[in-house]
Amino acid sequence: MRYRQLGGTGLEVSEIGFGGEWMDGTPDQARAVVDAAEDAGINILDCWMPDPTRRSNLGDALAANGSRERWVIQGHLGSTWQDGQYVRTRELAHVRPAFEDLLARFHTSYVDLGMIHYVDRPAEFEELMAGSPFMSYVRELRRAGAIRHVGLSTHNPEVARLAVLSPEIEMILFSVNPAFDMMPATDDLEAYFDERGESAATDGVTPERAELYALAEETGTGITVMKGYMGGRLLDAAQSPFGTALTPVQCLHYALTRPAVASVMVGFGEPAHVAEAVAYETASDDERDYARVLAGAPRHAYVGQCTYCGHCAPCPKGIDIAAVNKFFDLASAYDEVPDSLREHYRALGATAADCVACRACEGRCPFGVRVADRMARAAGLFGC
Repeated sequence: MRYRQLGGTGLEVSEIGFGGEWMDGTPDQARAVVDAAEDAGINILDCWMPDPTRRSNLGDALAANGSRERWVIQGHLGSTWQDGQYVRTRELAHVRPAFEDLLARFHTSYVDLGMIHYVDRPAEFEELMAGSPFMSYVRELRRAGAIRHVGLSTHNPEVARLAVLSPEIEMILFSVNPAFDMMPATDDLEAYFDERGESAATDGVTPERAELYALAEETGTGITVMKGYMGGRLLDAAQSPFGTALTPVQCLHYALTRPAVASVMVGFGEPAHVAEAVAYETASDDERDYARVLAGAPRHAYVGQCTYCGHCAPCPKGIDIAAVNKFFDLASAYDEVPDSLREHYRALGATAADCVACRACEGRCPFGVRVADRMARAAGLFGC
C-alpha cells in the first residue's frame, strides 16, 4: 500500500480508503471487512452513516483489533439519526448528541477529521462560516481535541472552492471521477445521476473543477474522494455516460492522478470488495489505463485535453510530459504563477524548455493532444 500526505494536516493516509457507507451487515461481516482492510494496509475510514447498527459494527470491529490509533477516521458533523432515518441538519440539539454517539460507538475520544457534513450550496457555506452556532460547536470540538482537523464534504465545486480558500478548512471530501469532472457546478446531487449526468460526457471538462484542483494544490488543502466509481455506474457500460465500462482500477487511477488527491474512499461491503480495490496497488500500467478506454468510448469530450495518463512517455529529452502538463494546467488557473508551483515545476529537472518538438509523444497520445505546442506554452509561462 502506498501512502500520501493529506494536504497540510501532517497525516499520512493510504491511497485506497474505506468508505463505510456500504458496510451494512452483521458484526462478523464488519469484522471480516475491517480485518481485510487492515491486512491490506488501509488506514483511513470515512463514517458519515448515522444509523446505530453500522456505527457500532464498525466501531466494535476496530476495538476488537485494538487498532483505533492506526486509523484516520473521517467523522461527520450534521449527519443525524432521527425517528429511524438519516437527517442532515445544523441544529445543535441533534448535531451534538449525534457526534457524541459516533465517538461512543467507535470507542474513542476523538476523530482525526471532523467533517462539516454535505454542504452543496454556496449560500449555506457562507451562512455556516459567518458565526453560526454550528461552526462555534465545530471550533469548540477542535479546541478540545475531539476533532484534530476540520474538513468539509461537498459535491459542488463552487462550495469546494470556497472551502479550499478558507484557512479554517484543512481538507475536503469531494466527488471525483471522469464523468463528474465534466459536470457543471450544481447544488442538486440528483443531477449527477439523472439525464443531466448522462449528457455530461459530451460537455467537456469544466473550468470549475480544473480551478478547484489547482487551488487545492496551491493552498495545501488535501482531497479525499467519494463517488470514485460514480455509484457503480462507471463499471457498467449500460449505465455509464461514456457508453463503455471502466474497471475499479481504472477509476481509482483517474482519481489518484488529480492534483491534491490523497485517498479514494471505496465502499466495502465484504472482503472481496477490499481485494478488488487493493488490486490497484499491484496493477500493471495497462490495467490502470483509463485513457485508452475513454478514447475508444462512443461518448466523451476529452479530445485535445491532457488527462495526465502518461501515454506520451518516454521523452528522448527525459521530460516528464504528464507532470509538466499538470503543472501547466494548474498554473494557468492563476493570473500570476504561484512561487510554489514554479518551484515544483523547476524541481522536475528536465522542463518544457528542453522539448525539441520531435512530436513522437503526440503519436502515442490517445486524445490527440498537441504536446509540443503545450510544451512551448509551458516554457513561456514558467520561463524555462
